[in-house]
Amino acid sequence: MSLDRHNAMKILVVGLLILVIVSLFSGLFFMYRDKGNSRRMVNALTFRIALSIIIFLVLIGGYYFGLIPHR
Repeated sequence: MSLDRHNAMKILVVGLLILVIVSLFSGLFFMYRDKGNSRRMVNALTFRIALSIIIFLVLIGGYYFGLIPHR
């Protein structure tokens, strides 16, 4: 089974979105578990912001290079 460029781009974006959601819930878990006495929540939320920026750049790059079809 061969993946074309469009399907590979969809899989990449969905995978990154899943990682964002996992990071969000890990931040929530650390917030309740550590009662605000740890930097683990800050690290999880920083990771989520970095992933969101990467998703944004991937989408812009995919559109620019034609990996996301124009409508």
